[in-house]
Amino acid sequence: RSLSRKLLDRSPPFYISGKYNNVQLPTAIQVRPPPRQEHSTVKPPQQGPQCETQLRTIMRRRAKSLPTSPERGRSLSKAGRRQKVRFADCLGLELEEVKIFKTGEDPSVPFHVLSRLMLSSELASGRYLEIPLPYLQTDFSQQPGDQNDFRERLMRQRVCLERVLCSELGISGSVRVINLSFEKEVIVRYSFTSWTSSSDVKGWWDSSGPVDGGPVGVEIDQFCFWIPVPSFVLQPGMSLEFAICYRVMGCEFWDNNDGKNYSLTCHSYKITVPKDCEGSLVHFM
Repeated sequence: RSLSRKLLDRSPPFYISGKYNNVQLPTAIQVRPPPRQEHSTVKPPQQGPQCETQLRTIMRRRAKSLPTSPERGRSLSKAGRRQKVRFADCLGLELEEVKIFKTGEDPSVPFHVLSRLMLSSELASGRYLEIPLPYLQTDFSQQPGDQNDFRERLMRQRVCLERVLCSELGISGSVRVINLSFEKEVIVRYSFTSWTSSSDVKGWWDSSGPVDGGPVGVEIDQFCFWIPVPSFVLQPGMSLEFAICYRVMGCEFWDNNDGKNYSLTCHSYKITVPKDCEGSLVHFM
């Protein structure tokens, strides 16, 4: 052991170190640590309406009969108030109204009231509903303009009724006059009360032209008129009378049907209403 130790001690120490002086040892490689991952803030893709149910505000429609909030508030405030009652004598009126009915006379019931009473009785009995409908009809069978003596009457009277048409709203007609001057006026006077009272309507000019088969150089003008007829006047048996006045050059010419006046009478006919239509027609009676 001492010999080997001596041999080791005699070996030159620079031999080993010099032998490996030219050997290049690998240099240390710097390793970067992985980047620090932060929590991702990317939002997930939005899903379509077919995958996700969207919350929507529930809209409620207000009924037409329901008042708005201010009106409703006013109505509630009025309901809470105390209502005052005034009697007729405080306003200078009579407290009672007396009507005397004679046993020999039937009460006068308006036609529209009578129609509703008849309608109610028909509905209550369960029978087929029959509604009376009034209409006006002329008392002359042929229109004056279609009569053979129309041209002769026109030349004699200077004015003559030509045609009358009746409808639910009123009466329309046409009049022929001899053109005596540029300034002229046509008036239709009518009455629903056998001339106890009367009203006038003014006609309007429509056209001009020669007389068919009349004297040469004579021209005629056509005027139109409209007579309104209120619904409450249309009662069966009611009569409408009218006459025509032609004012020209300070003179008046009349056509009153040879003194008898033109007249129309109100008649009534009934229509049967099917059962499925009774409820809808009640509102129009």
